[in-house]
Amino acid sequence: MGCGGVEGDLPSSDAGMLAVPVPTRRVVGRARSMRRSLVSIVGGLDLHRQQITFDYLDTDTGQVSVGQIPAADRRQLRAWLARRFADRQDRDQIEFSVEGCTGWRYVTEELAAAGMVAHLAEPAETADLRGRKKRAKTDRADARHQRDLLVQGRLPECWIPPVEVLEARALLGCYHDLRRDHTAWVQRIHAVLFHQGATACTDLGTSGGRAALARVAVEQLSPAGRTQVAAAVLMLDATEAQMEILHRQLLATARHMLGPKVLVERLYGVGPITGLALTCWLGGAGRFSSARKAVRFAGLDITVYSSAGKRSPGRLSRQGPPVLRWCLYEAGKTYARPSAPDYAYYAAVKKKIDGKRAALSEARKLIRQAVHILTDLGDDAFAYV
Repeated sequence: MGCGGVEGDLPSSDAGMLAVPVPTRRVVGRARSMRRSLVSIVGGLDLHRQQITFDYLDTDTGQVSVGQIPAADRRQLRAWLARRFADRQDRDQIEFSVEGCTGWRYVTEELAAAGMVAHLAEPAETADLRGRKKRAKTDRADARHQRDLLVQGRLPECWIPPVEVLEARALLGCYHDLRRDHTAWVQRIHAVLFHQGATACTDLGTSGGRAALARVAVEQLSPAGRTQVAAAVLMLDATEAQMEILHRQLLATARHMLGPKVLVERLYGVGPITGLALTCWLGGAGRFSSARKAVRFAGLDITVYSSAGKRSPGRLSRQGPPVLRWCLYEAGKTYARPSAPDYAYYAAVKKKIDGKRAALSEARKLIRQAVHILTDLGDDAFAYV
């Protein structure tokens, strides 16, 4: 097995080229769909921060190419694709798979820009199809495993959203992170006050609350405590400024996208940001075959472990996007208002169990209704109006 060398100014380490007996053309299909198309090259990419390991099969010659693309980034990948496939006229018949881990976005975008077909593999299901481990797991083995599943039409695929959806998801995630950081800094202030026995301060998000905090810090805290509070207040100011910018961006996007507009109109408790989150993570033609699967995707389903007649209490699976769960929970809490359409059910569950369980129940109802609405809209949910 030979080892490749340097190509131009961007090195590409090739572990070797193997010839395997295959038909002139293999049929490759998307798992869980009826699509079947002839392809000329099919391969897998194992993505890491330092390198991308590739394993692809040329179905015309039966040759397998294995190697690594060092210093994995968009520029290196684009150059590698150009060196390998720029002179081919059948780039639309070249298909690669990459696992849906951090970094998949730029890989799929570069493959699409090069005129190739990108497949996004679901990491957990892809690993499960490997079966029991019989030998050491390597990057080459992972790339080969993806290629084999793609050839066999067994690759468990994830949906690749359009760019505008990816951008909205990124902004929603950033806004959620800032909200959590803001809450954490408020909690730090309360902890300092309590630890030094100072008077509790509420409404720190208002000018009156900040003024009261400043007086308490001067009169009742030690020098170190005053420094802690001052640092926390500065972080709150910076976080709130960025949150305001993101909030305006998200509102502008939600008010011009069809999916969020329809959800806000039809579902009680769903505001523009919650509608945008529902559209970005649940929208698209044929995403979910049932509302139950959408509830599971959001991590709001109850998991139960039972063995030998013993059963532990159920708990939320908490899988899927945290932003979506947060938005749905906040929307579910709006049913605590007496004017809410499902207030009777909320009040009954709250009386029997607690308010948190009642809000979660309403959140599940909302996601079921939202899935049906978004399914009817299909890809038009992402249209700007």
